[in-house]
Amino acid sequence: MSNYYSMNLNARRLYEVYQTKYQQVNAYLESEIAFVRRGLRNTDNVLELGAGYGRIMKELASSCKSIWGIDISEDNVIFGREYLNNMPNAKLTVMDAHQIEPNAFGTTFQTVLCLQNALSSMKVEPFSYVRKMMSLLSFGGNAWISTYSPKFWLHRLAWFQEQADKGLLGEIDMEQTKDGIIVCKDGFKSFSHTSEQLVEIGKASGYSFEVQEVDESCIFLVITKNR
Repeated sequence: MSNYYSMNLNARRLYEVYQTKYQQVNAYLESEIAFVRRGLRNTDNVLELGAGYGRIMKELASSCKSIWGIDISEDNVIFGREYLNNMPNAKLTVMDAHQIEPNAFGTTFQTVLCLQNALSSMKVEPFSYVRKMMSLLSFGGNAWISTYSPKFWLHRLAWFQEQADKGLLGEIDMEQTKDGIIVCKDGFKSFSHTSEQLVEIGKASGYSFEVQEVDESCIFLVITKNR
């Protein structure tokens, strides 16, 4: 993930991002997790890329056999191991998600997650990165990628303003912030993929896929390794 997350927005500060006063944001976070949970089996070994301190891992651990999260920030992982202390099937490791390769984990997974707009946040070239994700899956496995729905824009902007007010982000540059892109004066920038872009990524993967909007807050690309 970008240096902003590894150096500035991690551990306790990242935890504070999700302590929001906005009901619509909490509903979005819950909907994203619930959508993934419905697709998991209790026999699945799951990998989450850019897992932060394990917020999503903690919510999904009871719905799968194991869940392994990786994050570039050592501070996130130290904080997260305490946060996940009562989850014996959850493992959090320091690893740069840009460096994922088929032999990096010594196993394959039934599910690979790239959630909470991570495909954008990690600033990867999406087509080649999704191919890497698919190489980590066993036959029949699924890659789950999520981003923000345009219908969530005003709620998303209010949430990021809340983070700026807490000092977690720099001041938002309102002149530059538009069309789904949030720009802060300290260099932070958040963009999201459109449904059309997710369809193109799904097609380029060479596998069957589905793009679905969930609760007018997030959009999912789910790709199945069916060959």
